[in-house]
Amino acid sequence: MAEAFGGGDDGLVLMQKVNFYPPCPQPELVLGFAPHTDLCALTVLVTDDVPGLQVSKDGRWYDVEHVPGALIINVGDQIEYRSVLHRVTVSKEKTRMSWPVFVHPRKDYVVGPHPRLVGGGIPAKYDYKDKTFEDYTYCKINKLPQ
Repeated sequence: MAEAFGGGDDGLVLMQKVNFYPPCPQPELVLGFAPHTDLCALTVLVTDDVPGLQVSKDGRWYDVEHVPGALIINVGDQIEYRSVLHRVTVSKEKTRMSWPVFVHPRKDYVVGPHPRLVGGGIPAKYDYKDKTFEDYTYCKINKLPQ
Protein backbone atom coordinates (compact mmCIF):
# COMPACT_ATOMS: atom_id res chain seq x y z
CA MET A 1 0.00 0.00 0.00
CA ALA A 2 2.86 2.41 0.75
CA GLU A 3 4.13 1.98 -2.82
CA ALA A 4 0.64 2.43 -4.27
CA PHE A 5 0.24 5.67 -2.33
CA GLY A 6 3.28 7.00 -4.15
CA GLY A 7 5.78 6.09 -1.44
CA GLY A 8 9.04 4.29 -1.93
CA ASP A 9 12.04 5.85 -3.63
CA ASP A 10 10.02 8.58 -5.37
CA GLY A 11 8.26 9.84 -2.23
CA LEU A 12 4.61 10.60 -1.65
CA VAL A 13 2.66 11.95 -4.63
CA LEU A 14 0.27 14.74 -3.64
CA MET A 15 -1.82 17.11 -5.69
CA GLN A 16 -3.72 20.01 -4.18
CA LYS A 17 -6.55 22.03 -5.67
CA VAL A 18 -8.43 25.06 -4.47
CA ASN A 19 -12.14 25.13 -5.30
CA PHE A 20 -14.02 28.44 -5.27
CA TYR A 21 -17.81 28.48 -5.53
CA PRO A 22 -19.31 32.01 -5.62
CA PRO A 23 -22.87 32.61 -4.40
CA CYS A 24 -25.57 31.88 -6.96
CA PRO A 25 -29.04 33.47 -6.94
CA GLN A 26 -30.57 30.21 -8.27
CA PRO A 27 -28.45 27.41 -6.76
CA GLU A 28 -30.99 24.74 -7.72
CA LEU A 29 -30.08 25.33 -11.39
CA VAL A 30 -26.31 24.72 -11.11
CA LEU A 31 -23.75 22.44 -9.54
CA GLY A 32 -20.51 23.64 -8.06
CA PHE A 33 -18.88 20.39 -9.16
CA ALA A 34 -20.59 17.65 -11.17
CA PRO A 35 -20.98 14.09 -9.81
CA HIS A 36 -17.69 12.18 -9.83
CA THR A 37 -15.46 9.76 -7.98
CA ASP A 38 -11.87 10.57 -7.09
CA LEU A 39 -9.17 8.92 -9.23
CA CYS A 40 -6.64 8.89 -6.40
CA ALA A 41 -6.08 6.58 -3.42
CA LEU A 42 -7.18 9.06 -0.73
CA THR A 43 -8.54 12.59 -0.67
CA VAL A 44 -8.12 14.80 2.36
CA LEU A 45 -10.62 17.65 2.14
CA VAL A 46 -10.50 20.88 4.08
CA THR A 47 -13.65 22.99 3.82
CA ASP A 48 -14.78 26.35 5.07
CA ASP A 49 -17.97 26.87 7.08
CA VAL A 50 -20.33 26.68 4.08
CA PRO A 51 -21.83 23.21 3.51
CA GLY A 52 -22.27 21.87 0.00
CA LEU A 53 -20.75 18.39 -0.28
CA GLN A 54 -23.21 15.63 -1.16
CA VAL A 55 -22.84 11.87 -1.60
CA SER A 56 -24.99 9.50 -3.63
CA LYS A 57 -26.48 6.34 -2.20
CA ASP A 58 -29.09 4.17 -3.89
CA GLY A 59 -29.75 6.88 -6.49
CA ARG A 60 -30.42 9.66 -3.94
CA TRP A 61 -28.23 12.60 -2.93
CA TYR A 62 -27.47 13.23 0.75
CA ASP A 63 -25.83 16.25 2.35
CA VAL A 64 -22.57 15.52 4.17
CA GLU A 65 -22.89 16.91 7.67
CA HIS A 66 -20.59 19.87 8.16
CA VAL A 67 -18.43 19.54 11.26
CA PRO A 68 -16.42 22.74 11.94
CA GLY A 69 -12.68 22.14 11.89
CA ALA A 70 -12.98 18.53 10.70
CA LEU A 71 -11.16 17.01 7.76
CA ILE A 72 -13.15 14.88 5.34
CA ILE A 73 -11.29 11.75 4.22
CA ASN A 74 -12.53 10.13 1.02
CA VAL A 75 -11.33 6.72 -0.13
CA GLY A 76 -10.62 7.00 -3.85
CA ASP A 77 -10.78 4.67 -6.84
CA GLN A 78 -7.32 3.19 -6.22
CA ILE A 79 -8.49 1.59 -2.98
CA GLU A 80 -12.16 1.01 -3.73
CA TYR A 81 -12.41 0.61 -7.53
CA ARG A 82 -15.70 2.46 -7.73
CA SER A 83 -15.44 4.88 -4.86
CA VAL A 84 -18.23 7.03 -3.49
CA LEU A 85 -20.01 9.21 -6.05
CA HIS A 86 -20.12 12.79 -4.79
CA ARG A 87 -20.79 16.32 -5.97
CA VAL A 88 -20.79 19.90 -4.70
CA THR A 89 -23.72 22.28 -4.54
CA VAL A 90 -23.52 26.05 -4.24
CA SER A 91 -25.05 28.48 -1.77
CA LYS A 92 -27.48 31.25 -2.59
CA GLU A 93 -25.88 33.72 -0.15
CA LYS A 94 -22.30 32.65 0.63
CA THR A 95 -19.06 31.90 -1.16
CA ARG A 96 -17.83 28.36 -0.54
CA MET A 97 -14.22 27.22 -0.73
CA SER A 98 -12.59 23.84 -0.31
CA TRP A 99 -9.02 22.57 -0.45
CA PRO A 100 -8.74 18.91 -1.48
CA VAL A 101 -5.38 17.16 -1.28
CA PHE A 102 -5.18 14.02 -3.41
CA VAL A 103 -2.79 11.17 -2.56
CA HIS A 104 -2.10 9.03 -5.60
CA PRO A 105 0.37 6.64 -7.20
CA ARG A 106 3.12 7.70 -9.59
CA LYS A 107 1.84 7.89 -13.16
CA ASP A 108 3.85 4.79 -14.19
CA TYR A 109 2.66 2.68 -11.24
CA VAL A 110 0.58 -0.32 -12.34
CA VAL A 111 -2.78 -0.30 -10.59
CA GLY A 112 -5.15 -3.23 -10.35
CA PRO A 113 -6.64 -5.67 -7.87
CA HIS A 114 -4.23 -6.65 -5.11
CA PRO A 115 -2.87 -10.14 -5.88
CA ARG A 116 -3.91 -11.38 -2.42
CA LEU A 117 -7.54 -10.47 -3.17
CA VAL A 118 -7.85 -12.20 -6.55
CA GLY A 119 -6.57 -15.45 -7.97
CA GLY A 120 -7.13 -19.00 -6.89
CA GLY A 121 -10.56 -18.93 -8.49
CA ILE A 122 -11.56 -15.52 -7.10
CA PRO A 123 -12.18 -13.16 -10.03
CA ALA A 124 -11.55 -9.42 -9.95
CA LYS A 125 -14.71 -7.46 -9.26
CA TYR A 126 -16.00 -5.34 -12.20
CA ASP A 127 -13.55 -7.08 -14.60
CA TYR A 128 -10.88 -4.57 -13.57
CA LYS A 129 -7.73 -4.73 -15.71
CA ASP A 130 -4.20 -3.89 -14.56
CA LYS A 131 -2.86 -0.68 -16.14
CA THR A 132 -0.64 2.24 -15.29
CA PHE A 133 -2.17 4.99 -13.17
CA GLU A 134 -1.65 7.34 -16.13
CA ASP A 135 -3.65 5.01 -18.43
CA TYR A 136 -6.33 4.55 -15.75
CA THR A 137 -6.66 8.34 -15.45
CA TYR A 138 -6.86 8.76 -19.23
CA CYS A 139 -9.59 6.10 -19.53
CA LYS A 140 -11.60 7.53 -16.65
CA ILE A 141 -11.41 11.15 -17.84
CA ASN A 142 -12.33 10.15 -21.40
CA LYS A 143 -15.06 7.74 -20.22
CA LEU A 144 -13.39 4.75 -21.87
CA PRO A 145 -13.75 1.16 -20.60
CA GLN A 146 -11.62 0.53 -17.54
